[in-house]
Amino acid sequence: MTATRRILIVGGGTAGWLAAAYLAKALACSPAGAAQITLLESPEVGIVGVGEGTFPTIRATLKFLGIDEGEFLRETSATFKQGIRFVDWLHAPDGDTRHEYLHPFEAPTHSDLGSLAPYWLAQDPRTRDTFAEAVTIQSRVGAAGRGPKASRDDPFDGPLAYAYHFDAVKFAALLARHATAGGVTHVSDLVTRVDVGPDGRIAGVATRNHGVFDADLFIDCSGFRAELIGGALGEPVKSVRSHLFTDRAITAKLPYDRAQSPLPSFTGATAHEAGWFWDIGLAHAHGVGCVYSSAHIDDARAAEILHAYLGMEPGSVPTRMLEFEPGYRERQWIGNCVAVGLAGGFLEPLEATGIVMIEAAVAMIAEMLPHGGPIDAPAARFNALMRARYDNVVTFLKLHYCLSRRREPFWRDNADRASWPVRLGELIDQWRYRAPGRFDLTLDTETFAYFNYQYVLYGMNEDAALPSGLNRLANAEVADRQFARIRSLGDRAKRELLPNRELLETIGGQEARARRG
Repeated sequence: MTATRRILIVGGGTAGWLAAAYLAKALACSPAGAAQITLLESPEVGIVGVGEGTFPTIRATLKFLGIDEGEFLRETSATFKQGIRFVDWLHAPDGDTRHEYLHPFEAPTHSDLGSLAPYWLAQDPRTRDTFAEAVTIQSRVGAAGRGPKASRDDPFDGPLAYAYHFDAVKFAALLARHATAGGVTHVSDLVTRVDVGPDGRIAGVATRNHGVFDADLFIDCSGFRAELIGGALGEPVKSVRSHLFTDRAITAKLPYDRAQSPLPSFTGATAHEAGWFWDIGLAHAHGVGCVYSSAHIDDARAAEILHAYLGMEPGSVPTRMLEFEPGYRERQWIGNCVAVGLAGGFLEPLEATGIVMIEAAVAMIAEMLPHGGPIDAPAARFNALMRARYDNVVTFLKLHYCLSRRREPFWRDNADRASWPVRLGELIDQWRYRAPGRFDLTLDTETFAYFNYQYVLYGMNEDAALPSGLNRLANAEVADRQFARIRSLGDRAKRELLPNRELLETIGGQEARARRG
């Protein structure tokens, strides 16, 4: 009979508790049987709880964990997210003239014609709808502040793809309750030493009050400190600063002016002279962050930009500074240690890839963990997949920056092709003559699909060189009717779906009433 695997997770927060909850559930159903999982969390290390954005994959993760959607919404101050609204990325504001576009989660509407992108590209740019408006109803629904589903729809399901904004501290607490209820042992103590054996593997983790912990597998969820993978094993971070320049953020969390303020359905991403702002609407407050490149502006200037965005005097709101090196560790599984979350890498907050990387890592650990034999048998494959995933996310994130026509030094440097990943340049060269398609990407290592690239590419006004005029494309009239149908369905959904806040309170209230009943 296979011996029970002992797993020690070092670090809490979203990465630690998500790993604990997921592995406890997944391994309980594994042929190898449940593992003995202990999470060691230092009470002296806090969580940055300014608000988190997520990707639609989070719904399947929460459902797998057995967390009720209504409970999740209430316990984490969560709101529905249907994508990202980009403002001022193409050019700086010119008086009242501002450029914006939406990157919705919903895939373009399926058509018997195949992709509608060529038909949209052939339309007159002066009169056509934006690409997102033309190919999905979610653009109109989200822009109107409507929710992505009806209150009667099943939990984690609905007609439109969606994710959430949530409070990171509250989310970690919710995950902790479910993980410990699922058999995870929680130890609160300070790590004082990490012992490495002569074979280069971790021999034990010493603590102030609980002695030394040993395990078959050590999972490093200690954030940027990377106490195991970096501190003990010495695996360096591979910087991607040559492609992605932002390396700092100043964050704030503010209450709404009114208790029942409308909730946006999109994360706000507004460009500034040396980076961008995130604006995430939670149920009871909104988190704001000024992301910037320290090579282009200093901290004082960034603070000025943030307060100007907030319309507040400097010093009038508490802020927090975050510093990060954009990059990742090429080996995230070494011997009996695997890194998850910030310990493995971090690129930047754009497109909410942080939690997606946690989800991908823990799912692979759960599936790859051998039932017997060497614990590091999957390490090479795991590392190859994570490297490819990080590299592909770098490519997608750079797409947001490289097509900008802003003239500030930060944006000029981003538009310089020398700062582009080679693969991105090759793809853009092709996309000047056709739309992005599914064969451009290797799905097992991608976080984003071809249509995500379309939304950004065409949102930034980068058109392919196709013939102008619908009459030059076969089936143009059929496509035109399809566009009209999408427009009509979008307007109808906008009328029928509840506002984001009302839907949030309705679903949360339904679940609470069901529990009381």
